[in-house]
This record gives sequence, structure tokens and C-alpha cells, in this order.
Amino acid sequence: MNKRDLEKMGIHTRLAHTGNDPHDFHGFVNPPVVHASTVLFPNAAAMAERSQKYTYGTRGTPTTDALAEAMNALEGSAGTIIVPSGLAAVTIPLLAFLSAGDHVLIVDSVYAPTRNFANTMLKRLGIEVEYYDPHVGAQIAALMKPNTRVVFTESPASNTFEMQDIPAIAKAAHAGGAVVMMDNTWATPLYFKPLDYGVDVSIHAATKYPAGHSDVLLGTVSANAACWQRLHDAFITLGCCAAPDDVYQVLRGLRTMGVRLERHQQSALEIARWLETQPGVARVLHPALESHPGHALWKRDFCGASGIFSIVLAGGGQREAHAFLDALQIFGLGYSWGGYESLAVHVSLADRVVAKGPYAGPIIRLQIGLEDVEDIKADIGRGLAAASAA
Repeated sequence: MNKRDLEKMGIHTRLAHTGNDPHDFHGFVNPPVVHASTVLFPNAAAMAERSQKYTYGTRGTPTTDALAEAMNALEGSAGTIIVPSGLAAVTIPLLAFLSAGDHVLIVDSVYAPTRNFANTMLKRLGIEVEYYDPHVGAQIAALMKPNTRVVFTESPASNTFEMQDIPAIAKAAHAGGAVVMMDNTWATPLYFKPLDYGVDVSIHAATKYPAGHSDVLLGTVSANAACWQRLHDAFITLGCCAAPDDVYQVLRGLRTMGVRLERHQQSALEIARWLETQPGVARVLHPALESHPGHALWKRDFCGASGIFSIVLAGGGQREAHAFLDALQIFGLGYSWGGYESLAVHVSLADRVVAKGPYAGPIIRLQIGLEDVEDIKADIGRGLAAASAA
């Protein structure tokens, strides 16, 4: 199928067919899983000049190329690197664009391991780290310094789901000469395309919705033309490449991501609206709800919502949160999300600097899986009853 023709088709068609051409591999529908380190050259001259597409396993194979091409098609990016985890997808671009003496602005509601990397490795390397309020919008211009090189965004926010005005932040950051990065794992490129809104580098934990089955760790980083070469150079220098079997499983998961996300979105929204009516729930933190403070931004920029959001219990603390979690039967108690199963976790905001709340009670993050909605509601009801009785 012609790539230009495919670009005009619907998202489910594109997910089913993008990234590889079966006729390149003898008609087999799926690309080969190439296990590679050494690649042979036909002669000494070719070896000296590296004048062939593949030269060594760390520099790409047909398997990694298939997933990278699929992500480029979804992101509208100049290039994509494939790395072993979502956290590696965060750390590699930060290392690529930051040097000693630089200043980086990171949203205060960022994924906790991103904060840990910034507070340990980046600071140790002599980089000045500063956190900003997720609601800052265009006012981030006041936080820019002459040495600000990166603005790192995540929208909606990790755990508390504040929405950021990404176009306004990107405009101000670019005016100050900074590169804009975004962790877009929540929405995936199906529901938000960061590069279309001024972001330079789009980051995904492909562990989540692209893989979709809670069994693979992987990350992708996609960049625009201005940033691609520097990102790729850092990737090659660090040697942080992903295993071929994991890449293949994510590419396979990508084929069904659209239909899975539709189910996650539908179920999560129904449950979120139901939770707004339940005693024991002070707030529901889901940007697709009309009651959410960032709903207008979500509606303006996003074309869908995924299956993860949080609730705030109506008072209490750790005892009530643990009672809620321990009463659950369908929900697993575990980190990560994006798989087929529902998960729940008690959220801590102890490490935040400016985005602390206030919240009426403990925050519980819910990943709504692919189970039947009525069964999920009944399980949450058990948790709410237990929290109330704690």
C-alpha cells in the first residue's frame, strides 16, 4: 500500500498497516524479528565506509525500523528512537539536550521517576533543575533564564491530571531558545500529537497502551527535524537499545491499540461520571469531565481520553486509602497501567514543590481495564464502603 494513500485513511486502518510492507519480506504479514549484534560487510571498502543500511545491532534492524516508522507515521516526526523502557525514553533526550551549567524547567506534577532522575543525575552533572506549576501556561516566560535549554512537560499531569496549555508553553519556551519535551504517554499519539502543538520531542512509555498487555517494557522518543539528529546521536552514543522480541511485541500491540483505547476511554468515562455521584468521593480528577478545571484545554487540544484517572476520597488519610485498596477484588494493586486489567494505587504528593493541592482526602489512581463496567463499579463500591468504615 502506498504510504501517501495510507496517510489519508482512518486511524484504525493506519494502525493495522503502517510501519512495514509485507512484500518486503516475502509476503509475511508481520516483519521478521531480527536478533542482531554483528552485521557482515561484503568487502573491506564497504566496511570502512559503512556504506550499507545496517552496520551493527545497536544502530537498528528491520524490526526496530518497523516500529520506528510506525511511530513516525503516528507522530508526524522526523525520526524515532526505540529504547528499553519508558524511563529511558525520558532520560535519553534530557541527556541529549542538557549540559553542565544549563537550566531545565520541569512540570511539578511530573512522573515520579523523572523527578528522581532530575534531582539525582541531572543535578550531579551540574544542571540547574526547577519545577513549575502545571497551570503556568504562557506565564512560564517569567521562569525562563538565559541558560534555560529544556522545558519538560507532561499533560495531563501524572496522578492528579492537571491540564497544561502546551501551545502557550511551547511558544514561550521557543522564544527563550529552549527545546520543549512532552511525556505524552496518557493520550498516545492517537488522542494528542505533541509535535503539532509546538513540542519538539514526544516521549512515550510504550510499556503502557502500545504494548497493552502488562508484559513488556519499552519506550519511544520521536523528534521533529530540528532536534532529530542530536537525539539520534545521543541514542547511539549511550548504546541504550531495545531487545528485538520486545520491539516486536509492541509493534503487535500497536495494531489493536485503537480499539483497546476506545474501550478504555468509554469505560473510564462512564465510571468517572458515576463516581461523581457516589458518597465518599470528594472529587474525580479526569480532564474529559465537564467538572474538571482543565476540561476546556483538553477539549481544545485533545481528541480523546485514555483509561486512567484519579479520585479524591472525602476525608481521611492512609488508613482509609489502604482500606479502599484492600477491599478490591478485580483491581490489582500495582504500578504501571495501559494493560487489559484494572489497577489501583494510593498516590503520594510528598515530593512535590508547588502542585500540592489542597485535596480533601487521599488520592487513589484508577486504571480502568477491559473488564465489564458493572463489575468494575461493584468493585469500586466495595472499596468506597471499606474506606467509609475505616
